Amino acid sequence: MSKSYKEITSSLSKNLGQLRSAIPDVAKCFSTMAMAATQDAVLSKKTKELIALAIGVSARCDGCIGFHIKTLIELGATREEIAETMGMCMYMGGGPVFMYAADALAAFDELSKKD
Repeated sequence: MSKSYKEITSSLSKNLGQLRSAIPDVAKCFSTMAMAATQDAVLSKKTKELIALAIGVSARCDGCIGFHIKTLIELGATREEIAETMGMCMYMGGGPVFMYAADALAAFDELSKKD
């Protein structure tokens, strides 16, 4: 089974836009919380995004993997940083997480390619 994280994030972006229109106050609050949680502080934005990716992988959320990988690429994360983060996920989550950790590394490879 092959997944396209470009397709997953594109499709979800459209769906999320529709949901934002349907519940604008809730969506705005979520966006405000996301901005507050991810800003540089004691932990860097990149570290926080690696944590978010780890949670997304552990929750087996394809959309989370795609969006957090995109952000990590923008923040200059390396394939090695992604792989090491996935090692921690596997340690804590076992076999099922191993499968999604492999997907996360594939998402990094796919989304890092320059078109």
